[in-house]
Order: sequence, then C-alpha cells, then structure tokens
Amino acid sequence: MSENINYAKGFRPKTWAKLLPFVKPYFRNLAIIMSLMVFTAIIDVILPLFQSYAVDNFIVADTIDGLKPFVLAYLSAIGLSAVSVIIFSRQSMVVEMGLGRDMKRACFVHLQKLSLSYYNTTPVGYILARVMSDTNRIAALIAWGLEDVFWSIAYVLVAFGSMFMVNARLAFIVLAIVPPIALITFFFQSRILEANREIRSVNSKLTGAYNEGITGAKTSKTLVIEDRISNEFEDLTQEMYRANYYSAKLNAIFLPLITGLSSIAIALVLMRGGYMVMEEVIAFGTLSLFISYSLALLEPIRATARVFSEIISAQVNIERVSALLEHPCLIEDSPEVIEKYGDAFHPKKENWEPIHGHIQFEHVWFKYPDGGDYILEDFSLDIPAGTNVAIVGETGAGKSTLVNLACRFFEPTRGRILIDGVDYRERSQQWLHSNLGYVLQSPHLFSGTVAENIRYSKPEATDEEMIRAAHLVSADVVADKLEQGYATDVGEGGDRLSTGEKQLISFARAILADPPIFVLDEATSSIDTETELLIQNAIRHILKGRTSFLIAHRLSTVRHADVILVVEDGKIIEQGSHDDLIAKNGKYAELYKAMEIREKSRSSGGITLEP
Repeated sequence: MSENINYAKGFRPKTWAKLLPFVKPYFRNLAIIMSLMVFTAIIDVILPLFQSYAVDNFIVADTIDGLKPFVLAYLSAIGLSAVSVIIFSRQSMVVEMGLGRDMKRACFVHLQKLSLSYYNTTPVGYILARVMSDTNRIAALIAWGLEDVFWSIAYVLVAFGSMFMVNARLAFIVLAIVPPIALITFFFQSRILEANREIRSVNSKLTGAYNEGITGAKTSKTLVIEDRISNEFEDLTQEMYRANYYSAKLNAIFLPLITGLSSIAIALVLMRGGYMVMEEVIAFGTLSLFISYSLALLEPIRATARVFSEIISAQVNIERVSALLEHPCLIEDSPEVIEKYGDAFHPKKENWEPIHGHIQFEHVWFKYPDGGDYILEDFSLDIPAGTNVAIVGETGAGKSTLVNLACRFFEPTRGRILIDGVDYRERSQQWLHSNLGYVLQSPHLFSGTVAENIRYSKPEATDEEMIRAAHLVSADVVADKLEQGYATDVGEGGDRLSTGEKQLISFARAILADPPIFVLDEATSSIDTETELLIQNAIRHILKGRTSFLIAHRLSTVRHADVILVVEDGKIIEQGSHDDLIAKNGKYAELYKAMEIREKSRSSGGITLEP
C-alpha cells in the first residue's frame, strides 16, 4: 500500500462531513460547550469594561466610593468565568475521549472485515498511524480546537460590538487589521496543508520502520545488518526533519505576521486615542478600554490562525482515516445472509447448519484482485466429506491459493464452490470459519498463558478438554517444561517459546475446536524430527473422518493422502493418488524423489536444499 495517495487539495467541506456519524452522538456535549464559549466570551469582553470604569471612577476621580460593590461584581464575573471553564473542560474531555474511542473502534472493526489481500499489501505502520495517531489528532481538534475558534469568533464579535458602541473611530482602526489577516491566512493555507501531508506520510514510514526494527531485531543481528538498518532509518528521520522544518518555517512566518499586524493596530490606537484624550474627546478609561481590547484581540486572532492551520492540516488525518474505513471489503456476506446467519460480531448460531465437509469446485476461475493472469482456469474438483487432500509443489508455486479459496479467504472470480451441496456464498463467513481448524507454518500466539492460547478456539472448554487436546499433539510436553505449566505466560507473540513449541500449541488450539475441516499449512515444518514422530499418529487419528487440506513437503504426510494435487506456477498440473502419480512419472514423481533425498539427508545429519 503506497502512501502516495492523491488527496484532495484545499479545504473541502465534504471531507469534514465524513466525521458527522462520529460527532453526532456528542452534539449535546458540543452544544453545551458552544454555549459556554459564548458565555465566557461575553464575560471576557465585560472585564475590560470594569477596568475602564475603575480608571474613570476611582483612579481619575481619586476616590474609593462604591469600591466594595464594584469589587464584588468584578469577582462574581471572574467566578462565573471560572465555573464556565471547568464545565467546558469536562465536556471537551468527554468529547475527545469518546470520539477517539469511537473512531478507533470503527477502524478496528473494519480491519477485521477486510480480506487477507489487504494485509498482504499494507504495511503495519500504515495501519497503526491511522488507527492511533490520526484518530487522536482528529478527536483533539474537534474537542478543543473548534471550540477555541468558536470562542474566538464570539469574543471578536462581542468585543467589536462593544468598541463600536463606545467609540466608532477607534473601533475602525482595530477593525482594519482583519482583511490583511484574512489574506495572509488564505495565502498560507495550501502551503501548510501540503507540508502537514508530507509529515503524516513520513510519520507512517517511521512507524513502520520502528515496528520492523523491533520485530526483526533478531534477524538484523544474525545477519549483521545493523548498520544498513540504521542508515535506512537515518534517511527516514532526516526526511522527517526536513518536512517538520519546512512546516515550522511556514508557521514561523505566518504567526509573527498576524502578531505584527495586531501590534500595529495597538500602536495606532495609542497614537489616535492619545490625541483624543488630550482633546478631551474621550476619557482615560476609554483609551484604557481600547488598549485592553487591542491587546486581548491578539489571543483570539492567534488562536483562530493556529486552529485554522490545524484544521487545514487535520483534513489529511480525516482523509487517511476515511480511506481506511472506506476501503472495500472484497469478501462480504449478502444482506440476506447476514439477516439469517448474522455477522462476525453478532452471529446467529441457532440458524447455522452443521458442516459435514463435502467440498466441490465447479468450473472455478480465479485471479487475485490486483489483476494479472488467472491462477485457476475452469477448475473442477469433488472432495467428498472426510477426504484427505495433499497439495505439493516447489516453494512459491502457489500451494496456498486452493486452500484460501476453499476457506473463503478469497472467492472465485468465476464459477462457484459448494460446501455440502450449497454455494458457500449463501452461508456466512463466520459459519464456515468457525468450522475450520487452521494450523499455519508460522504459528502466532496471543499474549497470555498457554491455556488461554489453546482455548482461543473454544473459550468455554473445560480444563480437562483443554489438557486432552494438548495431550493429543504432545503440547502437554511443552507445558510440563514451563515453570507454571499451562498458566505460564507465553510473552508477546509467543516469544518466550521456540517455534516448534508454538507450533504444538497452535495444533492443540485447532484440535480443541473439533472442526469438520482441517487445514495444515506445512504445519510440521517447524517441528524437529523427534517431535514430529510424536504427533504424526495423532494427526492421522484426528484427521480421520474429517475433510482436510495438507500443504506439505514431507513424505509421511503426502504418502497417505486420498488425493494429491501438484501445483506449479500457481496452476494445478497433476492430481491423483500417490500410486497413480508415481506411475505417471511426471512432476510429482520428481518432487517425491527430491523429498526422499532430503529426508534421508536430514536423518543422517546432512543438509540438502528443498526442490
């Protein structure tokens, strides 16, 4: 997945409208916040009027008559402002936390629905940047930034109204800075947007590099490529530095220009107002009032300019999160299927039919969603329930394609696949996947204990059922060696265990669910010869009566299969029983001889490359 997405340029209301479904539940909170912002802005405008009154009635008049009620009124206004800010802050935190949670949840749920092809082509850093940092930034802007703008606008409008009521000539002087600020903001808009898009793009690459650097640390050290990894990361950090430097430079020009214009307005007010005081056109308190307003207007103007630039740059975050949420699910159940069988998050298991495991490929054509040639062309195959299908071929030949189709991780481009005589698109994905036992070549364990990992396939399993499943594949041997047995934490991704030990636990996890369809994707390739012998007999008993697909490269697995499919360049070139294919003396016979040589070499301690 490339980061070079052609995002829309300039401010686009349609992009922000995509947030409405997330913001809608918080309309009440936002209404409270906006009301409080108007109330706070009015109080903030009133406070300089207190100052003007104090100058004219206490300082210039040289008296303290009426001071106590004045102080009481002044403190009451400050108290009301403080209460308003406290309530506003609480409401804003509710919006920020809730909005961030809802967007993360929506992203995570959608990620569960996406097909395997998305994860095959999308870097982890790309996903993490959207789910974590992009959603956080959007939530913070909605909760705090837009409210700042609302307060700023309310303050400016009320302040100018107050100034025009007091003295229109001085008010026009202050008002004169608004058009230049608008022009400058418009000028910097597109430049700030592009700069922040570049920052977000590089940030995704950095996140991905961090992830690969940590997860691949062992490989980097064993290959002694730390210097190359470091240099590549140095290039990314330098790219990030350049992007941030350019963005900072734009803001370093933009914000001082705004401040400079405001300072000019203050100087003009002092000059013109000073003459008016000398000519006794206005009082000292009025001049003090306008100076206070001119100084105070700096903050809302700065806040508006700052938040406006953040709004412009945050549009990129919205576009990126929207791109994730709008990424099409290549495999989706029809509304009719969902209505009857439910979806992955709300299954209606009471309507699920039992699976016997009869699988039929009827004139199936298939090519991957990103295009290219057909991998399967008019392929038909009848796999009766309980049939053991072995799939062999050289590394990279495309052995997993057929299994992915049978498991509905992909769907046929043309033709159909039947499960027990029914097109599997007429059943829910969850219905099929819950009846699969899948053991991968590279097993993945979740953070937690050995027992918790085995129970992932059947959370309600008793201890006896869990231990029995582990015993069937000798995973109990792994647990017995650990300090706390089945209660031992396996570490992140199972890092505390060897690959073979993780494989045994994944075997137990698959067996515990007692599925009618089993898939072993070179599942014994990571297990040593002694451990493999322990589980081979168990596998034969477990697979008895179940439909199974074995992607294999060992003779003990291939020889006993009911049907063997030979794959080359993504296409099935031979199929039949072991004896039939040996008699043909074709590709299978060639692969089989290579397997014999490899296994003999392995048993004698030699090293032989796979075919």
